[in-house]
Amino acid sequence: MSLRSYFNSLEPHFEKGGKYEKYYPIFEMVETIFFTSNTVTKVAPHARSFVDMKRVMTYVVISTVPCILWALYNTGLQTNSALATLGIEAHSGWRISFLQLTGLGINPDSLISNVFHGLLYFLPIYLTTLVAGGICEVTFATIRGHEVNEGFLVSSMLFALTLPASTPLWQVALGIAFGVVVGKEVFGGTGKNFLNPALTGRAFLYFAYPAYMSGDSIWTPVDGYSGATSLGIAAAEGYESLSNYGITWADAFLGTIQGSLGETSTLACAIGLVFLLITKIANYRMVVGCLAGMIVFSSFLNWIGSDTNPMFSMPWYWHLVIGSYAFGLVFMVTEPVSGSHTNLGRYIYGALIGFMVVMIRVLNPAFPEGMMLAILFGNIFAPLIDHFVVMANIKSCLLYTSPSPRDKRQS
Repeated sequence: MSLRSYFNSLEPHFEKGGKYEKYYPIFEMVETIFFTSNTVTKVAPHARSFVDMKRVMTYVVISTVPCILWALYNTGLQTNSALATLGIEAHSGWRISFLQLTGLGINPDSLISNVFHGLLYFLPIYLTTLVAGGICEVTFATIRGHEVNEGFLVSSMLFALTLPASTPLWQVALGIAFGVVVGKEVFGGTGKNFLNPALTGRAFLYFAYPAYMSGDSIWTPVDGYSGATSLGIAAAEGYESLSNYGITWADAFLGTIQGSLGETSTLACAIGLVFLLITKIANYRMVVGCLAGMIVFSSFLNWIGSDTNPMFSMPWYWHLVIGSYAFGLVFMVTEPVSGSHTNLGRYIYGALIGFMVVMIRVLNPAFPEGMMLAILFGNIFAPLIDHFVVMANIKSCLLYTSPSPRDKRQS
């Protein structure tokens, strides 16, 4: 019996009136992992397209592959480099024991050692995200009687990539649960949320556990080793001082610097963006608006200058490559559900986020990384932006179609 026939034989038991009716969302979730859903619209006025929800979410996950691969390499590189500096004999743990057992060792010059060591940090975080968030997703789907949407696969991947490698697994589970439940399910599920679920969970962790989610030592998960992030250095001493720490613009663009798992490489994010734009999953208007807002406002601050705040002098091309700006621009700003839906609104929405991220980074010394808050701020204002754009369009149509005073006199 083929796998398709096997699922067909099981389906009547899970459909309405079947013995396992209330578990249909779980059956549908497993079935659609292997096959496209048989449920399609067949009558007007619904539009039909080969780009269904499953394909959209699959494309987004594929676009994160460069960031995932770089997360594995760079996390292992930073950790192995720190261990080489401190001396491995002073450290222990299951990861180091496993690496020694396999013969890979702790060698920052070895590509395989770096990738494998990074995998030992990334994989537990991602699996925890899948299990904890998946339980929440399936629970709500079962209670409501609707299908388990593929959108969770995207949210879980993006959430994992925004975390530092040293995040405790219990915090990973708590953060994704908060993001799924409060950021999405309480508003009705996928397609009805006005906040990005992954960023909602990340913001919750930042404000609930700032000692774990901010600071220097967390970015390289080695006890006794403290290495400031490039954005933290720029905020404290100015971007010119990054060269004193061996960080060049090329390093920041490539991503061989400390930071969250998948956010360090602008190049990897750019590759993902090209894929999303070619497949038309991402809307270029949001990208253009966000870049324009960031470039214009940062250039304006460069022109004003400041004797006390070194962030005033940081040019836009440094804002682009440090922190989580590139990752947020590619995977969060372009998220279609929580962003604006009108063409003009998308430009405004992106420009608002670009403006806000620079304002938070430069004018708020207590919080040098502003992309997360800027995007959530934009999510809140997206419906209002669309409202004013629609009302302006209606007003212009009424003015265009209303009869002139001469036509009124003739009538």
